[in-house]
Amino acid sequence: MTGRAVFVDRDGVLNEAILRDGRPYSPAGLEDFRLIADAAQALGQLKAVGFELIVVTNQPDVARGTRNRSAVEAMNAALSATLPIDEFCVCFHDDAECCGCRKPKPGLLQDAALRRGIDLRRSFMIGDRWRDIDAGAAAGCRTILIDHQYRERAPDHLPDCRVPSLSAAVDWILAAEEA
Repeated sequence: MTGRAVFVDRDGVLNEAILRDGRPYSPAGLEDFRLIADAAQALGQLKAVGFELIVVTNQPDVARGTRNRSAVEAMNAALSATLPIDEFCVCFHDDAECCGCRKPKPGLLQDAALRRGIDLRRSFMIGDRWRDIDAGAAAGCRTILIDHQYRERAPDHLPDCRVPSLSAAVDWILAAEEA
């Protein structure tokens, strides 16, 4: 495995999360789906230096029956039309299903790495929640937390970097690659 990737969470990283009582939620559909302003430029920088870009996202509202799968797929298609994403990996399960793909478990990252020949030790995980950081760490990636100051628990693993935005996360990755 010689490839390298940047795994990216979706809600709160590529598109704006919906905040309720300081906690982030996925948009219900395209009507409240808003792309992060610098997402295209930031991801373009990563593509330019040879990273594969893989979105890894939990979408438990499908299992809970509060959102249909087609709404999630429409939001992913909107991102794909605008951003240089190579693949979307989605877990549609709830915690109660105890699957291996729901972050903080590393299954989404590991499966993508096997399919695409990615070396996880040369890869990064960018996320805005504890689940993202713990999944990236469990997979063996370097982790970057976009810290939106959510009212939720901290990750079990300290992120390698804590930043305020996607563009700052990309700057950190590019600097780490030059070192």
